[in-house]
Amino acid sequence: MKSHPKPLRRSGANIMANLILLLGSLSYIMVLAVINGSAGFVSAMGVTLFGAIGIAKALGEPVALSYGMIGALAILCGAVRGVLRFFEQYGNHFIAFKLLAVLRDKIFAALRVLCPAKLESKQKGSLIAMITSDIETLEVFYAHTVSPICIAVIVSTAVFLFVGFAASWYLAWIALLGYLLIGIAAPMISSGRLKASGVRYRAEFASFNAFFLDSIQGIRDIVLNNAGSARAKEVGRRSDVLLEETRRMKRGIARAGAATELTVSLVVLAVLAAGIALVAHDRLSAGRMIIGVTAVFGSFGPVIAISALPGNLTQTFASGDRVLSLLREAPAVTPVENGRTFDFEHLTVNDLSFSYDGQAQVLQDVCMRADSGEIVGIVGESGCGKSTLLKLLLRFWQKDRGTIAYNGIDVDETDTASLLDNVTMVSQSTYLFDDTIEENLRIAKPGATREEMEAACRMASVHECILSLPEGYRTRAGTLGGNLSAGEKQRIGLARAFLRGSGLILLDEPTSNVDSINEGIILAALKEQKRRKSIILVSHRESTMSIAERVYRVEKGRLYEQT
Repeated sequence: MKSHPKPLRRSGANIMANLILLLGSLSYIMVLAVINGSAGFVSAMGVTLFGAIGIAKALGEPVALSYGMIGALAILCGAVRGVLRFFEQYGNHFIAFKLLAVLRDKIFAALRVLCPAKLESKQKGSLIAMITSDIETLEVFYAHTVSPICIAVIVSTAVFLFVGFAASWYLAWIALLGYLLIGIAAPMISSGRLKASGVRYRAEFASFNAFFLDSIQGIRDIVLNNAGSARAKEVGRRSDVLLEETRRMKRGIARAGAATELTVSLVVLAVLAAGIALVAHDRLSAGRMIIGVTAVFGSFGPVIAISALPGNLTQTFASGDRVLSLLREAPAVTPVENGRTFDFEHLTVNDLSFSYDGQAQVLQDVCMRADSGEIVGIVGESGCGKSTLLKLLLRFWQKDRGTIAYNGIDVDETDTASLLDNVTMVSQSTYLFDDTIEENLRIAKPGATREEMEAACRMASVHECILSLPEGYRTRAGTLGGNLSAGEKQRIGLARAFLRGSGLILLDEPTSNVDSINEGIILAALKEQKRRKSIILVSHRESTMSIAERVYRVEKGRLYEQT
């Protein structure tokens, strides 16, 4: 299926302004880079300009400098150019790489605020592309865009004034027209033509990343279902689409570059023709004409650099737009800081209603309770709102109406850190990092001792199973926990919850991915722990409810207590 990327949410100027604002305290380094760059380019022009001055002196112009001094100044300009160029590039790249680190930090901070609610709808591969490729694309903006634009303005203005005063204002105005055509008109035209292809390329790149990551993560299921050929064909198709977008964008960049070079040649010819005409009509001496024309000839480097920007800027704008959108995306809920704290004793839910879109009610007038030391079951068909209820209990989403009260304190007034210390949720599929089982357990409690981990695993009936592995607790779980069975992963997730030490544990379909034997083991472990913990057990299996003291059934968004 052909993708249809969304257009930019912001204009190019708006994206550039916002990216520049991110400079913050690093702006003084950017100013130094611009100064060094401008002085460096003027020094580079000085090499040929002093040569022109030498020729003008030979033609009889009243030049105060001796030939030796002119030669020495030309050599000095060349040496200074090298030094200033180094500091310009050092400053630009220092800012770029420093800001890339800052941007990655900001993105991770934004993801932390948005998770878990807002991240459920985002493709993981697309996020990885943003953290890697999009951020690296912005390096072009900071290192090769801001500074060159400022340098072009400064150098063009300086040359315009120099040529006007030292040679002829006719030549100066022709040069200025050339600067405007090459540095402003050409980039605006090419940017408009390249904008759509740049957006399409970044969108296709992110989509390809997401699809390829899914293919790698699901390689086992692809092989087991003999879907390798179809998946490979789709990877090839998406690769061809990405390649075509790349070719389209490169062709546009090549055409824009050719148009710029043609414009430069025409402006140079116009300046030369005007200079010859002025000399022929005795409006300008040959020596001053050579100085003016030489200055103009050597001044197009900065504006040519600007004209070449749109090819990179189209991708930069697309990447910048995606990054800025993420940084400014509002979370589903705002964490409560300095709120009320509690030590779990009981939970009361009254008249709770919730809708994801403000229209279709997922939960309506829900009432329930859970006391310390009991197991409460919630049963219902898939998609009836059971998992949504658990997320609301942890305030992943903002409830529309009603109360969720811990020890009589509404969840909206509860300190978020205190809430997460007291309530732990084990989701349907336990995520295990590609690390040792020991380190995966420490996610719940970083400072946990080996004895604490083993005690938690015994509670979850997984300790003996771990000891049977080749390296025990130091066995690597593998990518996505691939070295362990579904039952082992579920029980390790349960051990995490026990290790966390929360008073209330929310279990979302803890036996959905395991067989009846593992289900019995997990349920037995839960029943053993009900004296120490309060457990809310969600499942679509009636058999899972056998250990619950009280069971609620969810039907069409409403909760009914079973008698």
